[in-house]
Amino acid sequence: MEAEASAFETSEMVAIFLASTPLVRESWRLCEAASFSPMGIVIEQKGDVGYLAFSSIQTGQAIADPNWARLVPLEIAGDVVFGPLLSRRDGDVDTDCDGDRQPVMIHAGLLELFLSLFRSQNLQHQILSLKEQCKSIVITGHSLGGAIASLSTLWLLCHCHLQSVSYSPSVLCITFGSPLLGNESLSRAILRERWGGNFCHVVSKHDIMPRLLLAPSATVTPQMQLLLQHWHLSMGTTTTAPHFGSHQNVAAAQLGDPEKAEFFGLIMACLNNSSSEEALKNLLFWPFGNYLLCSQDGAICLDNAASVIKMMHLMFMTGSPNECIEDHLKYGEYVGRGSSQYLKRFVQMQPSESCYEAGLALALHSSGIPSQEPAVSSAKDCLTNARRVGRRMPEITCANLAVKLSKIVPFRAEIEWYKASCDESSDQMGYYDAFKRRGSSKKGNQVDMNRRKLAGFWDNVIDLWESNQLPYDFHKRAKWVNAFHSYKLIVEPLDIGEYYRKDMHIHNGHYLRNGRPRRFQISDRWWKERRKNEKDNDARTTLASATQDSCFWARLEEAMELLANLQSENEEVKKETWVNINKFNEYARRLVERKEVSKDVLAKNSSYTKWTKDLEKLSSPLVFPVTPFPEFPQMKF
Repeated sequence: MEAEASAFETSEMVAIFLASTPLVRESWRLCEAASFSPMGIVIEQKGDVGYLAFSSIQTGQAIADPNWARLVPLEIAGDVVFGPLLSRRDGDVDTDCDGDRQPVMIHAGLLELFLSLFRSQNLQHQILSLKEQCKSIVITGHSLGGAIASLSTLWLLCHCHLQSVSYSPSVLCITFGSPLLGNESLSRAILRERWGGNFCHVVSKHDIMPRLLLAPSATVTPQMQLLLQHWHLSMGTTTTAPHFGSHQNVAAAQLGDPEKAEFFGLIMACLNNSSSEEALKNLLFWPFGNYLLCSQDGAICLDNAASVIKMMHLMFMTGSPNECIEDHLKYGEYVGRGSSQYLKRFVQMQPSESCYEAGLALALHSSGIPSQEPAVSSAKDCLTNARRVGRRMPEITCANLAVKLSKIVPFRAEIEWYKASCDESSDQMGYYDAFKRRGSSKKGNQVDMNRRKLAGFWDNVIDLWESNQLPYDFHKRAKWVNAFHSYKLIVEPLDIGEYYRKDMHIHNGHYLRNGRPRRFQISDRWWKERRKNEKDNDARTTLASATQDSCFWARLEEAMELLANLQSENEEVKKETWVNINKFNEYARRLVERKEVSKDVLAKNSSYTKWTKDLEKLSSPLVFPVTPFPEFPQMKF
């Protein structure tokens, strides 16, 4: 408890800071303006900041579909739209290390609504135009418009990621009363890309909309249309009436007290059932980003998904059927108060010797849960757990990881010694082939054990990084990027050798497309990101200590199979096969000429040397000629 007492509880302090910025006020003003806009979109630029706001009034077949709340794979939108968030990309076998989690799934109706706007209203062009003109972009929306804003932000972040540009504007998404968007895998994918900080979801104390999809979709879908129509009519906009037709339909859209009570009871029961840790695992929809939870007394800011769900439940418990419906329309009142009113209560509270306890008391007061309510004890536990889970002192975790890194250095040193001994061996097979054909060699099996230990360490690093337990810039720090890259260069050839040694390519397909571990792909991304602005003009004068393409041997294995199958193929297939063989041959020649290969590649009895000899025998000087490979004299490098 002493450690807790010496720390600050920051959820309320962060909320005050956010509420005091003009970004939230401007965002809400533009959301209101968008509801009156014929196109349902407002674009505005203030200095270097560009705003894009979406109306809360959204119509179309996607909203009217009885199955609108079902989850669908995000990949149906295509790699071009949300590529970096997809579970399978760039040969990635599985986004999650344990392989058990679902693919990234998203709300079907909201995705269809976004895609229709994305295509029909040239939304892509408008966002990219704003991106070129502004240093910062704020994308915002109320209600269903908030969901469109979130998807637009995800698209822009994915677009900037795929373009690999050296500069891109800062992007912030601010939503008001927005429904949940996707499953836990979507939340994890956003964390993995370090985009959680780009989202701020403002949720009022009793608003039913952000909590709606915590209930089973089959139970809320029938009443959803009536609820949306009620809100649209209550806003009193001139654009509302045409969407609902006759005056009879307008009258029918008004929710009565029985319908409100039914809705409130349904959501309350679902929230009660989903508050336990076990029930959280079965939720279809999951929060992501930061949540600014508002009440009449202030606000708190949380970024831990489980704590967000718990606090939304506890705050909702103090409401009523009328409040849960009407609170969805009162965000202007919450935003209008500003930080100056929140600060008034400092003088009314009892001072505490503990900074943490004082901060916790302010956060509880800001949540709007009365001190006499039974829920206040649960709220206190929730805020305490949110701090423990959400802020695990990343720098300390990183320091502990550095200690662990030093302890695995001997494992890598043994592998490097093994490589040196293989390269100098009288059998002249080289590092890769010696390990692949090791048989029952004690030395080879020890190296294999070290390979597995190193894999476990780096998989753990990825787990910590993707769960935000490491510093935000960890993947850009030279020490870790270089260590990860060096590990990949020396160890991935062993992984490839083991893959083909066990004939896994026969059952699963070749290594590059079906067997490459995620850790190596992530290492590629970190290394590429670090070096994208660097110019490498230094020509090598000696062969590299490790082949600079860690996948070289996997490419060779595929080329060996192409050459082996050549004689059994018909003439049309042979033409395509020769093209692919020539591509690899030219690629390998360039690596050798630039001295970007290790000496084991050019060993007398290596697989590559044998492949070049077989290629020369099979190639015809008249048909599909292959450039003879230069002879490398037997010399010491």
